Amino acid sequence: MTQLPLRAQLASALGRTAATLSRVTGRGDGSVIGGRVGLILEPDLLRKLAADRKLVLVSATNGKTTTTRLITSELQELGEVATNAFGANMPAGHVSALASNKQAPFGVLEVDEKYLPEVLETTQAGVVCLMNLSRDQMDRAGEIWLLAQKWRRALAGKDIHVVANCDDPLVTWGAMTASTVTWVSCGQPWKEDSWCCPECGGPLDRKGDDWACRECHFRRPEPTWFLDDDAVIDPRRQRWVLDLRLPGRANRANAAIALAVAEVFGLPVERALPRLREVTSVAGRYTMVERDGRSLRLLLAKNPAGWLEAFEVSDPSLPIVLSVNAQGPDGRDTSWLWDVDFRILSGRPVYVTGERRLDLALRLDVAGVPFQLCETFDAAVAQQRPGRVDVIANYTAFQQIRAEFGRAV
Repeated sequence: MTQLPLRAQLASALGRTAATLSRVTGRGDGSVIGGRVGLILEPDLLRKLAADRKLVLVSATNGKTTTTRLITSELQELGEVATNAFGANMPAGHVSALASNKQAPFGVLEVDEKYLPEVLETTQAGVVCLMNLSRDQMDRAGEIWLLAQKWRRALAGKDIHVVANCDDPLVTWGAMTASTVTWVSCGQPWKEDSWCCPECGGPLDRKGDDWACRECHFRRPEPTWFLDDDAVIDPRRQRWVLDLRLPGRANRANAAIALAVAEVFGLPVERALPRLREVTSVAGRYTMVERDGRSLRLLLAKNPAGWLEAFEVSDPSLPIVLSVNAQGPDGRDTSWLWDVDFRILSGRPVYVTGERRLDLALRLDVAGVPFQLCETFDAAVAQQRPGRVDVIANYTAFQQIRAEFGRAV
C-alpha cells in the first residue's frame, strides 16, 4: 500500500490507541471509538486508508455480519484481509477496521444500508454485495424503497461489480444500474415488504422465487448462481454441496453470495468452499454457552425477517428464551413485533424477558402462545432444567447477554 501522509498516520495511531484503551478498560471492543478519534483528527482518513486496496462492501437488512465473515474467510486464501468483524458498520467502524490492518491488500466491510452510498463514494470500492431489504428500525433508517433508490443512484455510472440477490425485487431494482452485476438466486423467505413494483408501483406476480411486474417491463433477471437446498450451483452448472457448520437456510444463502464474490476475485469454489466450512460462529451468533448445567444457544433476530430465520434454526423440542429491547441501535418502535408470526412457538416452553418484555408478552398473548414473564435474563435461565435451551434476542439484548459470557465469538 501507498505510505499514508503524516497526519493520517498520526490519526490512525491515536485511533488504535483509543480502541486499545476501550478494550482494556472494558468499555467495548474499540471498533467505534478508535475510528471516531481518527476521523476527528483527519476527516478524510477513511478515503486514505481505503486507497490501493481491493475492497468489498456488504450491505443488507439481514445477514451482513455473517456474509462479511464468510467473504473474509474465503479471501484469506489470497492474502491478509482487513474487516469490521464485530459489526461496527458505519464510517467510524470502517476506519478502525482498515487502520487495524494497514498492510492488508484486501478489505471486506459490512456497511449499514443507509450509509452505503456515502461509504461507496469515499472508498471507491470495486465490489459491492447486496442481499436483501426489509423494514427495520423505521424510526432511524426510513422507508426501504428510499434506501433502494439511494443504492440505485449511488451505483449508476460507476465502474463497480455488484453481486446481488435477484430474488429480492428491491435489491434488484437498487443494483441494476451498476455497470456489472452477478445475479445470485438465494431466495427471499420474507416477502411482505416487496409485493409492489419499485419501478412503476404495480403489483408483482410471484411464483416461487420468480417474480415479474404485471404492469411494466420490470422482472427478475436471470441468475448465474443458484442456491439449491444444501448446495450451490455455479455458472458452469456444477453443483457444490455446502456442508456448512453454520445452521439454517439463511446461512446457506449467505454462502451462495460469498462464493459468487470469491469468483469476482478469481478464487474458484474448490478453494473458497473449505474456508466457509471452517466458520462456526459470527460475533456470538450461534454460539453455545454454559451456565449451571444449561447449554444456551444464542440467536440474534432484529426484525420480522430475522425472527423468521431464527425460528427456522431453533429446535422446536427445546424451551426458548426471548429477549427484546428498544434502545437506539434496536429502533425505539416495537410495532414490528406484530409482523412476526409467533404461533410457531406454540407447544414450547416460552420465557420472555428484556426491557420491552411487556410489549412482547402482549404480542404472544394475542397470538395465543403461553409464556412466562421474567424480570431478567438470569431469572429466565434459572427456571430452566439442565440441558439445552435456545435464546433469541434483538440487538442490544443480544449484546447484553454476550457481555455476561465474556462476549463469546
